Amino acid sequence: MPVIRSALLSLTLIGAACPLARADAPVQLDSVTVRAYNLAPGPLGATLSSFAVEAGIALSFEPSITEGLISPRLSGNYSTQAAVAHLLAGSGLDMLLRNDGSYTLALRRVTLAQTTISGHDQPAETLPPVYPGGQVAAGGRLGMLGNTDVMDAPFSVSTYTSALIKDQQATTVGDVLERDSSVRATGQTGGIVDSFFIRGFPVGEGNLGELAFDGVYGVASNYRVFTEYAERIEVVKGPSALLYGMSPNSAVGGVINVVPKRSLDEDLTRFTASYAQDAQLGNHIDISRRFGEERRWGVRVNASVQQGNTVIDDQSRAVGLGAVSLDYRSDRLRGSLDLISQQEKFDAASRPFLIDTGVEMPSAANGRTNVSQDWGWSETRDKSALLSGEYDLTDALTVFAHAGGGRSAVARMSDQTPTLLNAAGDTASTPGYYKFNVQRYTVDAGTRLRFDTGPVGHVTALQVSRYRDELSRGITSGAVILSNIYHPIDQPKPSIAEPDTPKVSATQLSGIAIADTLSVLEQRLQVTFGLRRQHIESSNYNASGTLSTAYDGGKTTPLFGVVVKPWDHVSLYYNYLEGLSKGDVAPANAANAGQIFAPYVSRQQEIGVKLDYGTFMATLALFQIKKPSGELSGGTFSVQGEQRNRGIELNLFGEVAPGARLLGGVTLLDAQLTKTGIAANRGNTPVGVPDVQANLWAEWDIPWVEGLTFTSGAIYTARQYVNQANSQQLDPWTRIDLGARYTTRIAQRPTTFRATVQNLFDREYWSGVASYGAFSQGSPRTLLLSATVDF
Repeated sequence: MPVIRSALLSLTLIGAACPLARADAPVQLDSVTVRAYNLAPGPLGATLSSFAVEAGIALSFEPSITEGLISPRLSGNYSTQAAVAHLLAGSGLDMLLRNDGSYTLALRRVTLAQTTISGHDQPAETLPPVYPGGQVAAGGRLGMLGNTDVMDAPFSVSTYTSALIKDQQATTVGDVLERDSSVRATGQTGGIVDSFFIRGFPVGEGNLGELAFDGVYGVASNYRVFTEYAERIEVVKGPSALLYGMSPNSAVGGVINVVPKRSLDEDLTRFTASYAQDAQLGNHIDISRRFGEERRWGVRVNASVQQGNTVIDDQSRAVGLGAVSLDYRSDRLRGSLDLISQQEKFDAASRPFLIDTGVEMPSAANGRTNVSQDWGWSETRDKSALLSGEYDLTDALTVFAHAGGGRSAVARMSDQTPTLLNAAGDTASTPGYYKFNVQRYTVDAGTRLRFDTGPVGHVTALQVSRYRDELSRGITSGAVILSNIYHPIDQPKPSIAEPDTPKVSATQLSGIAIADTLSVLEQRLQVTFGLRRQHIESSNYNASGTLSTAYDGGKTTPLFGVVVKPWDHVSLYYNYLEGLSKGDVAPANAANAGQIFAPYVSRQQEIGVKLDYGTFMATLALFQIKKPSGELSGGTFSVQGEQRNRGIELNLFGEVAPGARLLGGVTLLDAQLTKTGIAANRGNTPVGVPDVQANLWAEWDIPWVEGLTFTSGAIYTARQYVNQANSQQLDPWTRIDLGARYTTRIAQRPTTFRATVQNLFDREYWSGVASYGAFSQGSPRTLLLSATVDF
């Protein structure tokens, strides 16, 4: 309730600022005029808005920047400057003057000379503050290094906030990452799996909890992560073996980290009702409380139910989830326990497509058209838990630990990935009954130490970690069925026996890492060195459960990063990173079938510049990543392939004018198969990697209608090849979205209405390609509605 009240009042002041500007010049903070005030303590955003009206200040700000903050009482006679200083004391915010004479709120930049909590030193539970505009945070988690200001990070980092998640009406992490030009989703609309490409390399295609949760692998759900329990979604771009350890499924393009919700300083009871075309209805309750002595204990509960028909023909979907976060915080000890349970059921879940060799790529059908049979079904169940703790042994020495894991159970009966047979859109697929079970375990412990050696400051981190997963899987198949992507054909339900689920594989990843960040000249020069020794134990089992192949070995991966800040608003950086991928197993049709190869080492070099103008930030990065790969050539499987991706990334975010916000970017990729056993493919573009990815999202608070915001966005993806021979490709595509939200009060309850139309022009397109050549239909035009009320 108080949070939305602050949103309402701050947005109201956007309109209120206009008449002030048209009449006499707005009051400035250095005015010597003394006024009498009597403002009760309460939500900071609401109090500041009331104060601005009384003082005659033209003030506008993004409501999320004050979320959870409480103002002190303001009673007595104050100058404008003194009143602002009193209200903002301890908030971490400053009131900044714009060029037009109006004011906004911005995060207070903290230096090492002012406090010991800065840059890499921030406690893990203390999130980097929200950047002006409210859609992106001013920093993110860098694995074992902890939370880091974006200007101090020698990497490209994007952190999307809860405000963006709510306003975008994002249901899954995949929805959120549509905002990032470095990321492209390769999962299909209405499908059961979210998967991505980051900088042209796959993430999540092999599942196994590929996303990090609160900085560790092994906890996030297997196929899909929902946003109801996510406070933020972070993307650290590039190989990150040292920062997070080796990912379970060998991703090297970057790390997606889910930051869980924690209890707020201010009590919250929030209900959201949602609707997605055709008749997908949802309810979400979010409750936060703190209690006990000095309110040290906290609980955050999120529960959600979604069910009904989707916009895709013959498809229905039901989702149920519950998440509980318990936390404790005192002067030196901070701890938390996260418990998550989620279930997703589909009837006629969408499937990606393959295409026969030599077939001309047919035009995409409308995204509503569903080739999957209506008797097909899928059910996914996930349970996760994570226990985390941090303790400050001294003001300079902190120890931390995590322990947790997750279980996933998947069952489905459907026609498997359909294959396009001709340009007329005819398909063939094999129906199957598929079962999949995985158990994941993770534990780590470490320490962070801050000390000086003469003029050089140090932040040193040490971590030991261990991750283990066990996979069981089985499938039974039926006879081939035929259909067509434009005119689907209903086929009778086959009789397929439920499969057994023998153990297929077990993997254990253990490691030890150390990193040191050195800083001089009041942190204007920072250098980070690090090494991680990663040990890999991988076992594969045959159908009878007998060990067939195994690998036991390790690699050491380094990190080197430099940050130079010649001016307060400019940060130059360079990094050299290495990633680690499990070695391949030679397939059954190879002369050396069963041979396990050593882990692949991927290497990235990146140079970039970050410009921070207080309310608007831009990042430009140039990078190169090289990743080896195995392939079958001449009947023998060997490691002789290499993919090299070079790229330029431009990312923009923030408030470009009072009430106007932008979020977007452009990624240009030059990706090549630099080494391959098939000479004709050398120099070709890798599967699924476009040469241009562009995003632009804008919000405008309408000044003459209190609480009304217009939103719009565009996504562009250039052509993508479906095979390494580059003989089959998907056409480039553009999607336009349009929306609005309105914040008001109903029965004195702060209420926000949101509406979005995705794919406004209902364009038909193939949206993306997985690394193994499967591609998906694009989303059809879809209407999303929601209403949020705080009680």
